[in-house]
Amino acid sequence: MEDGNRVQETTGSMSSEPNARRSTLYQIYSNSWFQILLISFICFCCPGMYNALSGLGGSGQVNQAVAANAQVALLSATAGTALFVVGPIFNRVGPRVCLLIGGWTYPLYSGSLLCFNSTNNGAFVIAAGAILGIGASFLWVAQGAIMTTYVPESQKGRAIAVFWIIFNLGGGVGSLASFGLNYNSTSGTVSNGTYIALLILMAIGWLLGVFVCPPAAVRVKQLEATPEEEKNWKQTLLVSVRAIADWRVLCMVPLFFSANVFYSYQQNVVNGMTFNIRSRSLNGALYWIAQMLGGLIIGLILDLPGFSRPTRARIAWVFLFVTGMATWGGGLAFQKWFDERTARGLKQDIDYTDGSNSVGPIFLYIFYGAYDAFWQSFCYWLMGARSNSPAVTAVLVGAYKTFQSAGGAMAWRINAMGKPAMTQFAMDWGLCMGSLVIAIPTVLAVTLTSESDDDINAHRMSSDDEKPQAQLKE
Repeated sequence: MEDGNRVQETTGSMSSEPNARRSTLYQIYSNSWFQILLISFICFCCPGMYNALSGLGGSGQVNQAVAANAQVALLSATAGTALFVVGPIFNRVGPRVCLLIGGWTYPLYSGSLLCFNSTNNGAFVIAAGAILGIGASFLWVAQGAIMTTYVPESQKGRAIAVFWIIFNLGGGVGSLASFGLNYNSTSGTVSNGTYIALLILMAIGWLLGVFVCPPAAVRVKQLEATPEEEKNWKQTLLVSVRAIADWRVLCMVPLFFSANVFYSYQQNVVNGMTFNIRSRSLNGALYWIAQMLGGLIIGLILDLPGFSRPTRARIAWVFLFVTGMATWGGGLAFQKWFDERTARGLKQDIDYTDGSNSVGPIFLYIFYGAYDAFWQSFCYWLMGARSNSPAVTAVLVGAYKTFQSAGGAMAWRINAMGKPAMTQFAMDWGLCMGSLVIAIPTVLAVTLTSESDDDINAHRMSSDDEKPQAQLKE
């Protein structure tokens, strides 16, 4: 008997060790900040590398019209699917499936550009852009829901900052790699090796989506996972309509629309038509590195200690307005200089070593990158301030990507049509500052907590339902 007991004790202790290890690993895996880091690295590999390509101007091609039309196809597809297609699907299948559905479209797009280098098959690039637009909807809706709900309310600004730093590190590293690969290039297009390297990294990012944790397993008190009985199309559609019809969200729509509207001008005019290929690669790296710094700055502002959340919202709005006026004001001086050079037939000729001509435009491009981080981080934070529910936030992010893509598609189409650069610049400046003004009511309405009246009523109803059951048990 004693020997038997000893065997049982030994067996029990041996079996408990793997369970303990498994429990520790699961706690790390389901930790909210581990998930934030994971989605950040996924976006480092997929949209981060895509940004490295698009930041080269014309995706590294001499024929910028093909890349611009691919952008229009991409953004149009995103605008058509992000809100009422991907948002409801996310509520049914969760973030992991959405990331696996969307991630493979990124290496496909890089492969189409590799093919274009050899065959000049522009139709394949445009078709791949449209497919990527649908895939990007799935990826970004899942990313936005994770980033804005997987951490406590007091840490949302930091979560956005961490994501923005890692994500844009992808664009920075990819652009630096392109700079090295094309340092001695005189062809005006990037090498096949650039597209192959980016394709491999994008494929790795897609596979990392397997490790994303579902909302129900994340250990955050304020996280409101959707009950299984509410995962039906009727309830999902009702949640979507209620979330979008809110006047505070409607005031944010112009902010969403303007979030990518300046990319076509900045990437194809400021960088693509001003600098040679190696300098465009270097500028792309600086642009995304500036995004990292910009994300850190705005994240610290949005989580400022000692200030209430409504006060932080107002401070961030003033910061965006002041830095926006300063940055676009500098852009006006550049645009006048650019028009003078264009009239003399000068384009794509400035190298980063041409100190007198390159310093000003390079720094302007850096400030444009930082301001993009300010803008998009503020949009995500406002969405996170509306709800702690991944289902609701997925709908808001879907709306964000829909209107953001619609604005971007419009701007890329205007660029592809060859409209004057000054016209594009004026449109971008006006839309940015105007949308900030329209968003003032939403900023002023930010509350101390993301818990809405509907959430509170739902909690009260659920607690009232539990009371009779408890009494019956007694």
